[in-house]
Amino acid sequence: MGQSGLSPYLHFGQISAQRVALTVQQHDSHIASQESFLEELIVRRELADNFCYYNDRYDSFESFPGWARITLNEHRADPRPFLYSRDTLEAAATHDDLWNAAQTEMVATGKMHGYLRMYWAKKILEWSPTPEEALSRATFLNNRYELDGNDPNGYAGIAWSLGGVHDRAWREREIFGKIRYMSYSGCKRKFAVGDYVQQTAKLRLMVTA
Repeated sequence: MGQSGLSPYLHFGQISAQRVALTVQQHDSHIASQESFLEELIVRRELADNFCYYNDRYDSFESFPGWARITLNEHRADPRPFLYSRDTLEAAATHDDLWNAAQTEMVATGKMHGYLRMYWAKKILEWSPTPEEALSRATFLNNRYELDGNDPNGYAGIAWSLGGVHDRAWREREIFGKIRYMSYSGCKRKFAVGDYVQQTAKLRLMVTA
């Protein structure tokens, strides 16, 4: 999965979204990729800015849309096969080697692929005792380790993953209710999970050194 790696530079104002968009428009050899990139750069960034600007509780459970709050409330008592503390998550010590790899990459390099950030956040929801605790943990870890942390994109991305912000209701399942679900097997269909885990293992030595 490709990525530009520009989010930290956009976050700190070292390059403008306008400059990036104009440059990307000069290269139209792959229209579908260009359109997808510009949609994330412009539309998603604007949605995130608006979400945080017009919602004083953008970092709270109350910022989730009504349908999402209802479905998460309905599934609060669902059994969680795995429950982890924030310290265990921060140490990348779960049973899930893909999640551990993503967390390790974030701690060691300050970044994580956008697709993995969604998987990363959704698993925190699955492994936390309440949605509120999941939101608190995801926000803490994102803002502490991501180079582009403390940013509207981060808050909106977490709210999308955990609380259905800018999304719709999906098939109902335990814990998640109607929040969009992501699975390990789904990731394996998207990219070479084993190769990613193996590559990231080298970063663990940096984190634990």
